[in-house]
Amino acid sequence: MSTRVSAEPQHSPAEYPRALDADVHHWDEPTGSDRVAFWERAAGLLDWDSPWHTAHSWTPPNPDTRRGPDIRWFEGGRLNAAVNCVDRHVAAGRGEKVALHFEGEPGDRESVTYADLQRRVNQAANALESLGIGPGDRVVIYLPVLVETIVITLACARIGAVHQLVFGGFSAEALRFRVQDTGAKLVVTTDGQYRRGAAVPVKANADAAVEGLTAETGGSVEHVLVIRRTGSEISFTPGRDIWWHELVGAASAEHTPQFFDAETPLFIMYTSGTTGKPKGLVHTTGGYLTGALFSYLRLFAHPDPDKRDDDVHWCTADLAWVTAHTYEIYGPLAAGATQVIYEGVPNAPHPGRHFEIIQRHRVTSYYTAPTLVRSLMGWFPEGVPEHYDLSSVRLAGTVGEAVNPEAANWLRDTFGGVPLVDTWWQSESGSTVLSPRPEAAAFKAGSVAQDMPGWAADVVDDHGTPTPPGVQGNVVVTATGPSMARTVWGNPERYYTSYWEKYAAQGWFLAGDAGQRDAEGDIWILGRIDDAINVSGHLLSTIEIESALVSHPDVVEAGVAPVHDATTGHAAAAFVVLTAAAQERLSRDGTAEPALIESLRAQVAEVIGPVAKPRAVIPVPEVPKTRSGKIMRRLLAQLHEGQPLGDTTSLQNEPCVPEIQRICQTRGTAPVKEYHP
Repeated sequence: MSTRVSAEPQHSPAEYPRALDADVHHWDEPTGSDRVAFWERAAGLLDWDSPWHTAHSWTPPNPDTRRGPDIRWFEGGRLNAAVNCVDRHVAAGRGEKVALHFEGEPGDRESVTYADLQRRVNQAANALESLGIGPGDRVVIYLPVLVETIVITLACARIGAVHQLVFGGFSAEALRFRVQDTGAKLVVTTDGQYRRGAAVPVKANADAAVEGLTAETGGSVEHVLVIRRTGSEISFTPGRDIWWHELVGAASAEHTPQFFDAETPLFIMYTSGTTGKPKGLVHTTGGYLTGALFSYLRLFAHPDPDKRDDDVHWCTADLAWVTAHTYEIYGPLAAGATQVIYEGVPNAPHPGRHFEIIQRHRVTSYYTAPTLVRSLMGWFPEGVPEHYDLSSVRLAGTVGEAVNPEAANWLRDTFGGVPLVDTWWQSESGSTVLSPRPEAAAFKAGSVAQDMPGWAADVVDDHGTPTPPGVQGNVVVTATGPSMARTVWGNPERYYTSYWEKYAAQGWFLAGDAGQRDAEGDIWILGRIDDAINVSGHLLSTIEIESALVSHPDVVEAGVAPVHDATTGHAAAAFVVLTAAAQERLSRDGTAEPALIESLRAQVAEVIGPVAKPRAVIPVPEVPKTRSGKIMRRLLAQLHEGQPLGDTTSLQNEPCVPEIQRICQTRGTAPVKEYHP
């Protein structure tokens, strides 16, 4: 499909408040052919240097060439993402509005206005250009959550360089893969980062990652730009390594931006997993920024535009995760919002650190992962102390995987019964696909409800037929929004085989998640398709079993994996993180564990049914998670079965893996498989 339209008139600074403060909560939700016109209206919230000539084109996936689809939005239109996130707010007279409240883990703080952010981004853009970085060049950013991380990200966007953010806790091996796969010319890192009260060295990982990949050795890396954060001693390679404060700090604060076609790549986002190499998803400028801005306004901004100046948004994700790209960098900044960014972990130096920050900055929207909510529940079993003033929060949100009903209700109750948007989306979609509306009168804990405006999703069987209410099926996206990833970097065939091949005839995106609709048509996410447990023909959801376990007063978190059973085919193995009180009780009484385990199995039987009872319940210190907070259930199955592990370096808590492996080996819980040659 290809539609040719005229762009809406561009916005002058005098018209800017009208564009920025659009009453998106009352826009009509599009159906069918109205979808393109709807997204054009959303794109009109951005400032364009020149209008687009084609609003949207779609070339279906091609089974013969094993390519596609070819998705394009706002083609011919030219814009600059950094200008939309910074410059236009300053030009409209809002330069003194706070863009970022930074909180460092050691307690250092800084509030950065839009005018100051513009100055810093301009300096960084000039510094990048002085290093020979230009449009299309790739820059790998290996940093924790710092103001400089956002500055260098926007500086890349300003000059047309393609950025790839890497979590500062990833190993040298994980970083090296991303540097090599992108062909990066520049790596940006720091001397160290603060983590759980200690200064953790980082530069050595960057050195190991670029070894053999520099221009001198036939590779692509020309420079390593280093931020001084902790004062840690580091090795320094003259000519290759450059201090941030010396280069960026001395650069001019004046910079003339370039404008780029809407389909110009903006960033590469790598997925993580335990098998196969991570996939580098490519997101482009105009469509992604449109989806990010609209969905931020629709889900998190105050519904009354006149009250948005009081909004303080906090997305707790690490900046390297796609959630942070959309709802911590591009969406809120394009909206001219004030937000919090925090460097450290949520329980350093005490478990109430997040509540302390919410109180200090009067946070109004708090967007976090279910795994953190469950941790907070464990840290505050008697409820959050009353001395924390959380009254400013009017909206909470969750992301990463389906939130357990217990966690959803706890989060809402903690903030006085506020609305909860349990968002479902992926690195591939770029912005939210399914979510309850914040103004909805009814709330279903654990349901992601309905399509966001401009998107369409369904739950279907393997043949593409919608499944009846209560029947599990595959979640598919039947109509994509403009923020959808366009391809896999360097491997377009993998883009097709990973996401489009199964439903190529329909042109649907296979999300990889299982789900079901309820009697009212709302969607519930049941976990990854390959995480489903088939016990004697009964298809069980890992998340349902986990929710049943988490509802037990002794359990903080649970990860359930399908494991081999000679009789039933599959069985459930449950890995549980116990409360501090339960751990203390077990340490005092060596005979208490069998009773607790049987109590947990009985809990699942009572909540779901006897067929869902886990065969094994294994207490562990943590369950392994991706950076997005998803529990790696396949990895738990591999650990339980004693199978070889894939690459685990991309996990957010990799050190727990060998400990779980030791526990499984000690307990010998995996059954012996019969071998038939």
